[in-house]
Amino acid sequence: MIIGMHHAQITIPKGAEEEGRNFYCKVLGLKEIEKPDPLKGRGGFWLQVGDREVHVGTEDGFDRNSTKSHIAYLVQDVSHWRKVLEGNGTKILESVAIPNFERFEFRDPFGNRVEIISEV
Repeated sequence: MIIGMHHAQITIPKGAEEEGRNFYCKVLGLKEIEKPDPLKGRGGFWLQVGDREVHVGTEDGFDRNSTKSHIAYLVQDVSHWRKVLEGNGTKILESVAIPNFERFEFRDPFGNRVEIISEV
């Protein structure tokens, strides 16, 4: 029986951790958490997102812009995040409307698809 979700993983190019931390920790305001010692040498970093984790691994040879795979961050104020991201030079992509939700998408600096979503 599956009882919940522990974490999701996205990837960034090898050696791009500083740029990744800048975007995910400074722009999005997510908190970096310490990786277990046996995994520290593998690159990347981990983030706390509410009561879940996002593991940012490193991977080369993959076109992140070519996939619909994504992570969706649940927020209280979609318009706030639209302004924050536009102010950071991030191109906003409109999402197909779905009932009871406000949302938009964007690509992070590495091409990963990200969704910002709020219940209305």
